[in-house]
Amino acid sequence: MSEILQELLRVSEKAANIARACRQQEALFQLLIEEKKEGERNKKFTVDFKTLADVLVQEVIKQNMENKFPGLEKNIFGEESNEFTNDLGEKITVRLCSTKEETAELLGKVLNGNQLASEALAKVVHQDVVFSDPTLDSTEISIPQDTLGIWVDPIDSTYQYIKGSTDIQPNQGIFPSGLQCVTILIGVYDKQTGVPLMGVINQPFVSQDPNTLRWKGRCYWGLSYMGTNIHSLQPGISKGNSRGTQEDSSSSEVGTSRPFSAIISTSEKESIKAALARVCGNSIFRAAGAGYKSLCVVQGLVDVYIFSEDTTFKWDSCAAHAILRAMGGGMVDLKECLERNPETGLDLPQLLYHMENEGATGVDRWANRGGLIAYRCRKRLEAFLSLLIPNLEPLRTQT
Repeated sequence: MSEILQELLRVSEKAANIARACRQQEALFQLLIEEKKEGERNKKFTVDFKTLADVLVQEVIKQNMENKFPGLEKNIFGEESNEFTNDLGEKITVRLCSTKEETAELLGKVLNGNQLASEALAKVVHQDVVFSDPTLDSTEISIPQDTLGIWVDPIDSTYQYIKGSTDIQPNQGIFPSGLQCVTILIGVYDKQTGVPLMGVINQPFVSQDPNTLRWKGRCYWGLSYMGTNIHSLQPGISKGNSRGTQEDSSSSEVGTSRPFSAIISTSEKESIKAALARVCGNSIFRAAGAGYKSLCVVQGLVDVYIFSEDTTFKWDSCAAHAILRAMGGGMVDLKECLERNPETGLDLPQLLYHMENEGATGVDRWANRGGLIAYRCRKRLEAFLSLLIPNLEPLRTQT
């Protein structure tokens, strides 16, 4: 239902406000500064503050959604546990209380009595946020609430968030690191099929006012359900036309006349990088954050985001996958793509979000085990794979 997506946009903006406040309010920023001192952290800050920021964002999203859509909260899943143990050995469950004062008191227990920080954090947590989108306001889609599951990554690219670099220059619009790589990811999927239905990517740090040093962000969203495909990058949707086309991002991209481009992790395997160099030439970009790299595909800055390791998780990929589906693209299992035979007509192995990995424990239960490729246009992906796979073959025989 579009009401759920509208509320997710609102709570993502509230989450972005929390992320910005932790960098811009002095009492909170001092706690972030402590995180930077590896091996020198002040003993009085025994709580990992970046994790508290993560957890608080996650709980704000959960509890705001529960207030608006009772029963939905039990189907919201994320990376973080909401339990902390303070200096006195007390186990504290972080939650959003009914008043700002009660939330400040609870946070004070977690932060070992740091009143200034607790009150500053509680204030931004309880601020009302108004966020609307004309396209969604004019769209009515009914999706049964009890079929929905939600994956949340409250602050993706936490290392860049804590490091806080603001002077990184982009390469053809792509930031290799810095606060611009931080994202808040909320993905909605069908609990029966695992197919992603709705996604929100909130980028809290897009541009900084040189005078006030205040940051502004941007929010991206997409919805793909029962033939209806709409997204925030789709221009000129009128009230009478809420149905985007599945190939709306691909009409000018199908051929191979222009070079392919890819974005990868700095830790990508040498074999993948070597094959990509043959396919993409110099159009290979490196960047931090799975959410940000996926966003670069959403924005059309690159053709694909490719990652061969098993260290991304469902909360990293679900939001962008839903947006890409609405644009006519998707996110597929890399290992299965490399093993499939295109001549047999097998469909692309889309990532799914409802089932744990067999035999796995801990967070690995939700890992994208075969790696991934995110793409905007299926035909362009097929052309890319037809070049990538032959270039990987010689490398495989050498290992």
